[in-house]
Amino acid sequence: MSVDADTVRRIGRLARIKIEENDVEKLQEELNVILGFVDQLSEVDVEGVEPMTSVAPMALRRREDKVTDGGYPEKIVANAPLSEDDFFMVPKVVE
Repeated sequence: MSVDADTVRRIGRLARIKIEENDVEKLQEELNVILGFVDQLSEVDVEGVEPMTSVAPMALRRREDKVTDGGYPEKIVANAPLSEDDFFMVPKVVE
C-alpha cells in the first residue's frame, strides 16, 4: 500500500493540520516508509505467541468486590457549591 499526494492532503484535512504544498512530498515519503514497516510486521510468524499488555509480567492487585455507601457523605459533598442532606443540589434545567 502506498500513499499518494491527495491522500496526504486528505489526512491533513481530517486531522485538521495545515500542510503546506511544499511539505506534501516529504510527508508522502515518510508515510510510505511507515506503511512499509507495518507491512514487514505482517511477515512475522506469531503463531503460539501469547498476547501481552506489558513487556514485564505483572499481576493486578485485586480487592474484594463489595458494594458500600462510602461511609463519609459529608466529605463527598464538602466542595460542592450547594448541598442539602448530603446530596448535591443543582439548578433546575428542565421545565
